[in-house]
Amino acid sequence: MEIALNFLMRRLATQYLRGSGISRARFRYSQQYPTRLFHASPVVQKVVPFMLADIGEGITQCQVVQWFVEPGSQVEQFDPICEVQSDKASVEITSRFGGVIKSLHYAVDDMAIVGKALVDIDVDDAISLDDAGSISQQPGSDKSEQLAKDDLTSMEESLQRQDTEQSQQVHPDTKEIPSASPEAALSTSRKGAAIATPAIRHLLRKLQLDIHDIIGTGKDGRVKKEDIDAYISSFGASEDSQRAAQPPHATMDSSHGDKVVNLTNTEKQMFAVMTESLSIPHFLYSNTIDTTNVEYTRKAIIDQKHLSPLFKTGATASRITMLPFVLKAISQAFNSYPRLNAHLDLKNNPAKPQLTMKASHNFGIAVDTPQGLLVPVVKDVQNHSVLSLAAEIGRLNSLAQVGKLAPTDFKGATFTVSNIGSIGGGVVSPVIVGPQVAIVGLGRTRWVPGFHTNAAGEEIVVKKPELTLNWSADHRILDGATTARCAEFVRAFLENPATLSLLLR
Repeated sequence: MEIALNFLMRRLATQYLRGSGISRARFRYSQQYPTRLFHASPVVQKVVPFMLADIGEGITQCQVVQWFVEPGSQVEQFDPICEVQSDKASVEITSRFGGVIKSLHYAVDDMAIVGKALVDIDVDDAISLDDAGSISQQPGSDKSEQLAKDDLTSMEESLQRQDTEQSQQVHPDTKEIPSASPEAALSTSRKGAAIATPAIRHLLRKLQLDIHDIIGTGKDGRVKKEDIDAYISSFGASEDSQRAAQPPHATMDSSHGDKVVNLTNTEKQMFAVMTESLSIPHFLYSNTIDTTNVEYTRKAIIDQKHLSPLFKTGATASRITMLPFVLKAISQAFNSYPRLNAHLDLKNNPAKPQLTMKASHNFGIAVDTPQGLLVPVVKDVQNHSVLSLAAEIGRLNSLAQVGKLAPTDFKGATFTVSNIGSIGGGVVSPVIVGPQVAIVGLGRTRWVPGFHTNAAGEEIVVKKPELTLNWSADHRILDGATTARCAEFVRAFLENPATLSLLLR
């Protein structure tokens, strides 16, 4: 009776499992091991992907500059994982979890996608459900279904191991397949993850050497600086021997002195941004400004030493240049011509473009640095005085020169000012960076002869300073008349700087 009852229960269970789509492997597993078929909470995988978060406004991808970890590295929470370069700045990415790095999803110089996995981390402890909810899944996947598939795969692998063990017991004379030759193993291992410190990897990139071409003599094959020096020395000796074997009167190629160089990260980002700007039809407008009164005001501030308590931290009288006056004049003009301080939205619906008038006057200022052209942002110019603008410009310029600008220093620009005149030149043709719709380039202030009426009513020739403002406007949004009127508004402010104080709030 008991045998018949067990047989009947097995038949009913088999029919149920077949009807519910559960594989025979899972059923066999349940017959060999006692199993509880209910769960109080979903299972969270221990290996989790670490996603690249948004590091700046509108940035969808960035370049991997260097890795600080490799597969097998132990990391703690907030340890640096890698350095990435966007079109604005270089940012160090830190880990959200503690554990062991399982795999890297990008190589150095690859473009990493925001929202996609950077690395896979085998976390030390079980993560909370809140953390698990923040781990992005591929579009269209279902977490519970994936976990069920993982459980089933684990069961089937266990059954396969059992079958293998039984097969080995039945055929004990079966010999193990010999491994590959040592040379092949060495070749395979040399193409795997090489061991080196971040400083050594940085040196290799600077020298444009492949780490896999260098034999490491350190512990576990770690590449050291001495190994790099030895490799370079051997490479130089090989070149000398090749030159000695050449005929004494060999004809030299005309391109013998050519040198191919890779673009820097900043140059690559500039290349991408400027390529997008090719689709913008530029309307150009230039006007010259007599800056006699502004220069008089600026020098008066410098000479008045007792005004130093009015300067904010980081500003001095000697730092009061023409630029803060120009920024303030443009901000005042934008109160009357707000279309120049706007963003053009073509992404949501290209067939129906929209223009967003920006309430804040956030002006990007182009800065020439050893790393290349950077454009930090002076925020809320409309709320600044000329003195506080000078202090903020000084702060951003100092940080830019040493590469210490934060990602927030590049966000939110509504208009750009290029002070190319600090290097030279008078007339330029600045390029608009979308989604902005306008930009202005400042030429160098130069002394020119001009007419002046003296107290006696006589016209005399005098020397006066003159500044050229070069405007570019998106002709799809701004017509020439609007751009010219705004430019002349700015000219009126700068030629009569006292009016600026009358309009300050």
